[in-house]
Amino acid sequence: MRIRIDYATTYEYDRAARFIIQTLRLTPRSSEAQQVRHWRVETDVDARLRQSEDAFGNIVHTLYTEQPTQSLTVRVSGEVVTTGTAGVVPGGQETLSPLVFLRDTPLTRRDKLISVFASEFSAHPPLERLHRLMAGIHGSVAFEVGVTTPTHTAAEVLALGRGVCQDHAHVFIACCRQMGTPARYVSGHLLRSDGKDDQEAAHAWAEAWVPDLGWVGFDAANGICSTDRYVRVASGLDYRGAAPVRGASYGGGGERLAVRLNVRDADMQQGQQQA
Repeated sequence: MRIRIDYATTYEYDRAARFIIQTLRLTPRSSEAQQVRHWRVETDVDARLRQSEDAFGNIVHTLYTEQPTQSLTVRVSGEVVTTGTAGVVPGGQETLSPLVFLRDTPLTRRDKLISVFASEFSAHPPLERLHRLMAGIHGSVAFEVGVTTPTHTAAEVLALGRGVCQDHAHVFIACCRQMGTPARYVSGHLLRSDGKDDQEAAHAWAEAWVPDLGWVGFDAANGICSTDRYVRVASGLDYRGAAPVRGASYGGGGERLAVRLNVRDADMQQGQQQA
């Protein structure tokens, strides 16, 4: 499947910010499951973009502004050709042992509720256990925008019973680690099956380590394993390690954020244009 992505994040400030620095994890890597045809990251202000790689193997751009800035837009555009792998992440590019992903973080720290919830699935074989866990979270945490923030923990979300894809991923990760299964957070994009190309935000899901299979993607928000409709961009211990954009500004006062995202089937679009 050939997926086209156009993504813009705009920050506006009450007053011109003297200096802005941002960490951008917006660029996917090619693998057996996805081939990046072309990809571009750009900004509308005078800024420096320095590319590097973080400890998790993610492609990172660090952005520094060169002068006072009233507004800043970061744009991403590109195409990725994906192949279905039944959720299994092809090996060969891993930089860390799976055991690293047993570590707790503030967002995935376990409490009694997480422990009791995870215990409902721990008696099953590894792969079945994870499928059952995904289905359990999908049924227990309703998808609802606006009730949580990026600072909500897995335990808080499970108690609340509502959240967005980021929250579903954190609950899944916390439960996996409670059961002794390495799990990590993944940010990326999803080509929706309902035909809605314009989206409010990038997508998030989790990956868990399964013996004899390796890493497998589980999207508890949708109740399915990742497919060829998913474009994998970055991974980390939790949201903070894989967020598309994180940064800080000096001066500027209040800050407002707007996101524009379009994810579409490029082959279908081309066919419609030729018809």
